[in-house]
Amino acid sequence: MDSAREHIRVAGLEMRYGTRVIQSGLDFTVARGDIFVIMGGSGCGKSTLLKHMIGLYEPVAGEVFYNGVSYQDSGVDARAAMRRRWGITYQAGGLFSAMTLAENVALPLTQYTSLDVASVREMVSYKLALVGLAGFEEYYPSEISGGMQKRAGLARAIALDPEILFFDEPSAGLDPVSSRLLDELIMQMRDVLGVTVVIVTHELASIFAIASNSVYLDAETRTMLDTGSPRELLRSSPHAAVRRFLARGDATAPAGP
Repeated sequence: MDSAREHIRVAGLEMRYGTRVIQSGLDFTVARGDIFVIMGGSGCGKSTLLKHMIGLYEPVAGEVFYNGVSYQDSGVDARAAMRRRWGITYQAGGLFSAMTLAENVALPLTQYTSLDVASVREMVSYKLALVGLAGFEEYYPSEISGGMQKRAGLARAIALDPEILFFDEPSAGLDPVSSRLLDELIMQMRDVLGVTVVIVTHELASIFAIASNSVYLDAETRTMLDTGSPRELLRSSPHAAVRRFLARGDATAPAGP
């Protein structure tokens, strides 16, 4: 891949819990503007990989590069600067229940910028409007639906205008209609804000609707089996496990060894 297009590179990554190997030999690249899906069956280490990529866990071996710079080889200040260019959302939204939506979205702005109160208020309203929550500034998380909580979490994640957005199972707990609307919103954020998106999910509808690239983690072999566009992997991956995962419920999907 052209180095100008390479946004994230995972090189030789090995993950363990104690002596138990979760995944090893992970090598893949995320291009600028990708909607990149980390996929695989239950227990394969998808969320664990995401936590390694955002620096919550240290790998046993290997590195994660952002814009060609190793996160693992960077100092404390450089790591903090990298993290401020990321936005992260969580399965349950991750909102502070005692804060209004406006206060939740304002939190990173008050912590990491020198904006005055009026500017913060204006920015908060803008970010909430971007995710379809204009007028909900004074609502508390308990007063809105699960899908709206996810959107509010996204508004907070984009508060500092990140260049990369990370999602951990964004559709978890949502009905099909809310899930589809969230997928559309993720694509809109990629296009409007020009961000690169990394998503952990096992939802086939979302994978085929939005992913431009992906990596498949295998629980049995404890390594990645393939990387590429999900539609292309469904058609031509040499690994039956990858094709089976992507062909669930599709009687017309390719079969074979």
